[in-house]
Amino acid sequence: MKRGIPVRLEGLSKRFGKVEAVKELDLTIEAGELVAFLGPSGCGKTTTLLMIAGIYRPTTGAVYFGDRRVDHLHPKDRDVGMVFQSYALYPHLNLFENIAFPLRLKRVPDGEVRDRVQKTADLLGIGHILERKPAQVSGGQQQRAALARALVKEPQVLLLDEPLSNLDAQIRLSARAEIRRLQRDLGVTAILVTHDQAEALAMADRVAVFSMGELQQYATPEVLYHRPKNTFVAGFVGSPPMNLIEGEFTGDGFRAGELRIPIPGAPTGKGWLGVRPEHLSLGETGHPARVLVVEPLGREVLVVVAVGEVRLQLLLPEGEKPAIDREVQLVFPTRELHFFNAEGRRIGPE
Repeated sequence: MKRGIPVRLEGLSKRFGKVEAVKELDLTIEAGELVAFLGPSGCGKTTTLLMIAGIYRPTTGAVYFGDRRVDHLHPKDRDVGMVFQSYALYPHLNLFENIAFPLRLKRVPDGEVRDRVQKTADLLGIGHILERKPAQVSGGQQQRAALARALVKEPQVLLLDEPLSNLDAQIRLSARAEIRRLQRDLGVTAILVTHDQAEALAMADRVAVFSMGELQQYATPEVLYHRPKNTFVAGFVGSPPMNLIEGEFTGDGFRAGELRIPIPGAPTGKGWLGVRPEHLSLGETGHPARVLVVEPLGREVLVVVAVGEVRLQLLLPEGEKPAIDREVQLVFPTRELHFFNAEGRRIGPE
């Protein structure tokens, strides 16, 4: 297997008529890195992937693989392997021929085709079912066959477009770990498109968060979680999402309706206060709140409380489950609060 190469996007944009799907994107992916493109539907992540693959031509900008500019090249000349959401397996061909298909196009000798298909299929645990057709195997096995077809070409860049979304939850977890292990072992540069933030945070070295065709933040999962650049990233990354409260900073605290939180050294002016549900707690003293919703999640319980018109989510240990309509004391952790200005940009270190 050839080792991966860096991928660099410079001023990349794509317009469809008057719609600007991707806006002036600059991004570098290191050799052997797995980067996730994360965001809601219509944010530009798949359009960017398809420009890297060569399926779409950029309106402006350039795509580089290493030092080679490739945005003018046909997809077959870019040395990429691609796995689609639908797997796109040929139903009339068995798994062996599906995996071998890109090698047949290159007129690779039959003996080498057999060796490479078997080796790649064994690596993915489907070497014993190659004679079966796609309809005769499970969804997880179809997903592995699609991955094997991409890898058998020995690409330098692997492109994954929502490859796990058609799998059930249990298989998705194991496939997630398997793809990550395989990518690391092979050293291939990989780009994963997903709308599932848990999937992106679990699999990627770095995550590019998109919204409305623009890159919002590009960072490691740890930085995205602990130092989101703006309110969009703060509200999109994390499950359940960060609580975001619009109000006013007063220099020594924050207020929003009936909510008053003392915060030494707080900024001043209108803005947003952010706090993650797992960082809120209940205590003997704190801010009065009323319990609206209690949702057991197994080892944890999701609780929604109200402070006047402000609604907040908490994640509590299962043993601390409060009763609905109970008055509780809400404790805000000063060191775990996030400050954003009125435009939604982070105040403080990024």
